[in-house]
Amino acid sequence: MRTSKLQQDKTRRLLLRTAVDLMTAQGFDGTTMKQIGRAAGLGDATIYGYFPSKEKLVLAYFELAATDALAQVAKTKGLAAFTLQERMQLLIDTLLERFLADREFVALGHKLVAGAPLLLMGDDLPGKAVLKQAFAELLEQAESQGEIAPCGFKPSLAALLADGVYAVTAYWLRDDSDEFANTTQMLDLSLGLLVLALHSGIVNKALDLGGFMLRSQLTRLMRDGNGLLDLLKLARSGLARGVA
Repeated sequence: MRTSKLQQDKTRRLLLRTAVDLMTAQGFDGTTMKQIGRAAGLGDATIYGYFPSKEKLVLAYFELAATDALAQVAKTKGLAAFTLQERMQLLIDTLLERFLADREFVALGHKLVAGAPLLLMGDDLPGKAVLKQAFAELLEQAESQGEIAPCGFKPSLAALLADGVYAVTAYWLRDDSDEFANTTQMLDLSLGLLVLALHSGIVNKALDLGGFMLRSQLTRLMRDGNGLLDLLKLARSGLARGVA
């Protein structure tokens, strides 16, 4: 008898939850697909019908987290009155809140992604498609409402923002400040800088020409973390003076 989509979704979530618990306790290498399937109360072969490998299972966690975060954001009261910066920050904050309970597992998964450069820089990054679509819609709405200058690079920028979520997550994983205050400040500064630049129209040409460099530098800065907050403050201050 064929299982319904609802039952498949429940089983998929059960397997992911079980994998998170086991891998957090035993590590990635110390956990087998058979252990995950049996701990979830399923037959040894059933898990492979959902995930062909441990790597795919870990990546699926990020895909599901992104999808669930977007669904949660959509239910936010008064969302229509939020600015572009507030909407973007809400999305990223909601995703990080979902990661919080599974922080050790997220670190494990992030290490797996970081070890695959082609995946990290490509369109197959787990969750990238839904995040890219969400950011594209936010940018389109902001442009239609006159919050940012008209621009023809929204798809490219949406892709960069989706990539940037992984960079932010890497920064957050290393953040040992009280209640992740440094991550909150970094998000406020970087998103504020971006919106200011979009409003001024200054990046209309630069982004298409320097997209790869921008993404590479963003990834490096998020990975190293050294001086990032000071750099963002300096950049926003300079751009604000230029707009004024």
